[in-house]
Amino acid sequence: MEMLKRIWNSRELRKKIIFTLFIILVFRIAAHIAVPGVDPAAIKSLFEGGGAFAIFAALTGGSMENFSIVMMGLAPYINASIIVQLMTVVIPKLEQLSKEGESGQRTITTITRWLTLPLALAQSYGMIVLISGGVPGGQPFIDPHDPSQVLPAMITIAAGTLFLMWLGELITEKGIGNGISLLIFTGIISAMPGVVGNLLTQADLGETTKIVPFLAFVAVSAILLLIVVYVMDANRPIQIVNASRNTTGEKSTLPIRLLQAGMIPIIFAVSLLTFPSVLAQFLQGANAQWLQNAALWWQRHFSSGNITIEYLILYFLLILLFSYFYISVTFRPEQVAENIQKRGGFIPGIRPGKETAEHLAFVSNRINLWGGSFLGFIALVPLVFTMFSPLSQTDLIISGAGLIIVVGVVLELIRQVNAHLVTHNYDKLA
Repeated sequence: MEMLKRIWNSRELRKKIIFTLFIILVFRIAAHIAVPGVDPAAIKSLFEGGGAFAIFAALTGGSMENFSIVMMGLAPYINASIIVQLMTVVIPKLEQLSKEGESGQRTITTITRWLTLPLALAQSYGMIVLISGGVPGGQPFIDPHDPSQVLPAMITIAAGTLFLMWLGELITEKGIGNGISLLIFTGIISAMPGVVGNLLTQADLGETTKIVPFLAFVAVSAILLLIVVYVMDANRPIQIVNASRNTTGEKSTLPIRLLQAGMIPIIFAVSLLTFPSVLAQFLQGANAQWLQNAALWWQRHFSSGNITIEYLILYFLLILLFSYFYISVTFRPEQVAENIQKRGGFIPGIRPGKETAEHLAFVSNRINLWGGSFLGFIALVPLVFTMFSPLSQTDLIISGAGLIIVVGVVLELIRQVNAHLVTHNYDKLA
């Protein structure tokens, strides 16, 4: 209560929180505005069937299940951000911009926004094709081959993504916390009451077989939550001695985080596994027998709607692989070693320059082995639960990726609030 009182007494912080809550309310209202020309009952029956569609719906807080104008969420923007970040290593001009401080970052942000538009249009068309083909009865609610039907829907959905991107930037600028992360967090949290409500409805109809497994999963999720909170900020500090007039020098540390890549490896792994599964659904009706057999084999062993040991192993290996790939792109040991040397610093027992870069790369790789394995473990636990219980993926209150997002956003919000409170206290003393 004392903390809440301090927050309320800080006029600036209070305004930021109220503004953020207002933007979140706008987002949730938009999530229930359906794209014109859609039959909500047909869409709902499709997502109740589980599989890949249900996974997408869980990550958008019901926006996709309602086929709302913001059904794609911020996925195109996230993909654009990842692409631009990876391209900074390949394209020298982007790499130069990333080193130009705030002005360069603004240019990169503008490029990301422009790239979001074509990605949103492409992903909206793909989702329309997938959902239209999966509607019971085989009758598409939007004909993907009719421009008069598909183009307005694509433009509406892409505009919804850009609208969410704008809302997220408003929160970042005038509210509290990272707006994009906060909207994703809101989408995940808003899906939880629906999961609990569906379970209670089934129990009311006499289907009680899922109650005990669900409560067990809630307990496991609580334990995982504590573990993720503990691990999220874990890091390996590397001691740096900076040159000074003192004989011993000034000591500092360079922390290398355990979870350097965050949840991005999980996003990559899910995308890589989901695309073949969705493609296999269409190839089952192919004329060529070998294509049908290949599609059935993939669906039998690696489908997100049918979790198998092979699926879990491949999922874990992909998360670990993408962890190393993403860190190799974003963490530059040579550049870090050069910056340390320019400041007159060195790592005790390690020569500046090449040996320092090799040491940093060695430490990063070892840390990433444990960090990537931890990400894979957190991502697999909910899926293992569905293998040995009557629960489906739509019955899970939160996924492994969602758990990491929730913890990360909450910790960041706590840091932001504490920083504002410290500033407020300094202003009172001034």
